[in-house]
Amino acid sequence: MTALQETPVVLTETAPFVIRAERASDVVAREALLDACFGENRQMRTCQRLRDGRAPAEGLAFSAVRRDGLKHRLVGTLRLWHVSAGGVPALVLGPLAVDPSCRKLGVGAALMNHALAAAKRRGHGAVILLGDAPYYARFGFSSLKTGELSLPGPFEHDRLLGLELRDGALNGAWGMTVPAGASLPKIQANLLKKTRAIPQAA
Repeated sequence: MTALQETPVVLTETAPFVIRAERASDVVAREALLDACFGENRQMRTCQRLRDGRAPAEGLAFSAVRRDGLKHRLVGTLRLWHVSAGGVPALVLGPLAVDPSCRKLGVGAALMNHALAAAKRRGHGAVILLGDAPYYARFGFSSLKTGELSLPGPFEHDRLLGLELRDGALNGAWGMTVPAGASLPKIQANLLKKTRAIPQAA
């Protein structure tokens, strides 16, 4: 896995949180946040089959952090992953998670806008996700070009949404969506499994 770029964190009274590249030191807090938001059975979800054993797309793993006393606390996470969407190169977005205590601060929307802008700058053509259409429509996602796509597990077709970052990028997308990103080195994959197995305090 390519080392994630370190970026400075500057928090002010007028900026309650900042978004930066995910760091190795975020992993434990990220996994705890995902468990809290989606439950410990989240590894059984269909979209997880597209992420298992894979590294996020280079430069497209983000953390939102907020000042908590003298420390910075992770309050949001979002990553994007390479997939082949019925033979069409794309990214799958998720999971997006925000600490419940910070959901009125706009963390989720900021992570979405930041991630999509970064994906476009890096030349990616399309992003797909499994989520609630009313929420994700504000970012341009719809089911217009995902109706012929499938996922490796059960899912509701009206929740499979897509966004073209480049016009026509999802044209001809048909069939199964499969992972296409780089595999995690075994040592990192094993470390992640151990992290998920650590009991989290209530």
